[in-house]
Amino acid sequence: MASDLELSDFLKSVERRAFKRSVYHVRNEQAALDIVQDSMMKLSEHYGHKPVEELPMLFQRILSNCTLDWFRRQKTQNALFSNMSDFESDGDDGEFDLLETLNASSNADQNESAEIQTDRAQTLHIIELEIQQLPARQREAFLLRYWEDMDVAETAATMGCSQGSVKTHCSRAVHSLSKALKGKGISL
Repeated sequence: MASDLELSDFLKSVERRAFKRSVYHVRNEQAALDIVQDSMMKLSEHYGHKPVEELPMLFQRILSNCTLDWFRRQKTQNALFSNMSDFESDGDDGEFDLLETLNASSNADQNESAEIQTDRAQTLHIIELEIQQLPARQREAFLLRYWEDMDVAETAATMGCSQGSVKTHCSRAVHSLSKALKGKGISL
């Protein structure tokens, strides 16, 4: 059984990667943050008593389900309100400041030259954009396999599909990414 400290340590260890994965899926940072927080709360409330070894798979499944729920809510909301701007407030209190976020994360690699840092940042940005262009299931399989380092069986269990489907989705995603990156002159 996981202690409170073990559960807290686990959640801290997966927080950033889960957020990044969610941003890739929903393409909205605020929604991604909500999804990750909801997933963490559900894990804590309903599965905090489970052994530590079971937490990664449980969390990934909860995260996937929360992401699907978000898409369902968006679909319903878009069907009800064709023009959401009519219902938004004019206040700009809750705006996200991209420059603050970029400035805070830019201090990580101070020992490298500016040219290397710029090249790396541009390459990563292009890769992120190409990942976002993948179809949803391919993107999910790719991120689970290569971002979360899950094996085929774990990915299949998380996605709720067969291992063959996971292999197909991953193969197609890698092929698409490779083709897109080569087209932009990037070879990894």
